[in-house]
Amino acid sequence: MNGIPTLLNALGFESVTQEVDLSLQITHNLLTTNNVWMMLSTALVFIMHLGFAGVEAGFGQAKNTVNILFKNTITPIIGIISYALIGFFLMYPGFDVPGWLGFDVEGWYTFWFNPSEVDNSADYADAGYTYWTDFLFQAMFAATAATIVSGAIAERVKLGAYLIFTCIFVALVYPLIGSWKWGGGFLDAMGFYDFAGSTLVHSVGGWGALAGVILVGPRIGKYVNGKTMEKPGASVPLAVIGVFLLWLGWFGFNGGSVLSADPALVSFVLVTTCISACAGGLGGFLAAYFAFKRLDLGMVLNGILAGLVGITAGADVINPIFALLVGFIAGILVVFSAVLLDRAKLDDVVGAVSVHLTCGIWGTLAVGLFSTNPDHSFLTQLIGVLVCGATAFAAAYLIFFLLKKTTGIRVSEEHEKSGLDSHEHGIRGYTIVYDE
Repeated sequence: MNGIPTLLNALGFESVTQEVDLSLQITHNLLTTNNVWMMLSTALVFIMHLGFAGVEAGFGQAKNTVNILFKNTITPIIGIISYALIGFFLMYPGFDVPGWLGFDVEGWYTFWFNPSEVDNSADYADAGYTYWTDFLFQAMFAATAATIVSGAIAERVKLGAYLIFTCIFVALVYPLIGSWKWGGGFLDAMGFYDFAGSTLVHSVGGWGALAGVILVGPRIGKYVNGKTMEKPGASVPLAVIGVFLLWLGWFGFNGGSVLSADPALVSFVLVTTCISACAGGLGGFLAAYFAFKRLDLGMVLNGILAGLVGITAGADVINPIFALLVGFIAGILVVFSAVLLDRAKLDDVVGAVSVHLTCGIWGTLAVGLFSTNPDHSFLTQLIGVLVCGATAFAAAYLIFFLLKKTTGIRVSEEHEKSGLDSHEHGIRGYTIVYDE
């Protein structure tokens, strides 16, 4: 490329040379700017794993703190590796025509064995940033989907079974469903829209969580004589910190999904995201007061997350006034969803199914109701929700069912009652040591 200005200059076209130099500099600066924003967004999504860890450890019982934190630590580790080995190339197969299944064999070989041949720009995603940044950004999303399952089935699931589930879910299930929209598959051809993953990330994870909750069963003593028994969490402050870390991370989750540093669109997305989160917290507060006649901090926290999940599908195409409505309704839905789950004796430790599945469905359908793009239809959104939901739930149920029949998925009654920390890890999450 440097030879072009030199040749033009030799031929006497100095002004043309200056224009070419300027154009090349602008292109380079734009690539750098976009890439810096996408790397920052990747870091923000990564920090969401700390947020999930805080929420789950805070809402979980003290006797299981180390076990919960261990799962939240190992999930991004095996999630990113699984996605690198298989998931990324299944999710972005380069469909020549809209399809259901494909795998980028050439891309896989280049990634692992010939990285110098990788095109610097992720053109396949219409993106002005690097291929490597794109991989890392997408890998964070994949690991997030698995983390959703962790919180729902905490305190009684076998660690080994959970890790096997995570490997399969991140390597195969999540990327396959994601390829149908983000990889140029048949849902994309239909006009289905999911900007940052209300369905493709959150509902997929939520369906996995629901399958796990059904097959693992409720914690011992959670439902007694038709009543739901409270199991106090270990640390309310930790849960609050976790939610605010997730809220912070969502600026990268949604803002990075613009796939560039476009100042107008990124700023707009951050505004709709934040407004929906605030409205979700307000909706959760009011709905919980109506249902329980108390100022329920847990439901305010889950209401914030509900608003964030709800706006994720349409953060770039829903105006602020409707983002307010989407978040507020999500905050109400998360409360009554949690009540219905308890009535059905489906024990979800952190409310993951209500937050990510219920509100993920609502947010995806909301695109069909409030999008500024006339091509987005409610019917198409509904079809996408049903197809992705049926696939995610069936796949997750099958994985957990096979694990239940082979390795087992639930710890012994003795270990569950006394706590998983001492039996599986040999240490406690909260230990005070006094000097002799």
